[in-house]
Amino acid sequence: MQDNLPFLYLLMLVLILATAGYFIFRQVLRTRKKEKRISELQKKLKDESATPKEYYELGNLYLQKKLYVQGTKILQKALKFSEVEPENRALIYNAIGYGYFAQQQYDLAIRNYKEAIKLYPEYVIALNNLANAYDQKKLTAQAIETYEQALQYDPENETANRRLEKLRKRFSKEETQQEQTSKS
Repeated sequence: MQDNLPFLYLLMLVLILATAGYFIFRQVLRTRKKEKRISELQKKLKDESATPKEYYELGNLYLQKKLYVQGTKILQKALKFSEVEPENRALIYNAIGYGYFAQQQYDLAIRNYKEAIKLYPEYVIALNNLANAYDQKKLTAQAIETYEQALQYDPENETANRRLEKLRKRFSKEETQQEQTSKS
């Protein structure tokens, strides 16, 4: 058994390296694929032959790369097409809201999330995002109300349920502290 120990260690090391190599190779391929698609879409935008869907795709790719300013600008250009259906406009407004949220521009994020919800009232993701933006602005009552609205459309929504529970606990603590402060 002692004679096989170095072999077992070497085998384990090779397996660990092979696994790491596989995941690195897979990530490189994904990144190259995204970069190639970005290049194709940028060319179409430059040629002015891009569709609203392609603007949306490029904007989302930029957001995934954390290029929020560029992504937001591209997404706003997608809204200028008149043939975009209201449900798809809602997707675009939600993505723009996400771009602003990531830049901590919560008022602009809220405005865009509200536009998305106005176009598609049962858009649960936009409702969750709006509630999260309210929470970041310390507008707890509005956040609670918005999460409750999301749960009306999707009662099994894990995000809304989890965050709503935390907000309710925090909101009740804040009310208790305010009552104690006013009595003093």
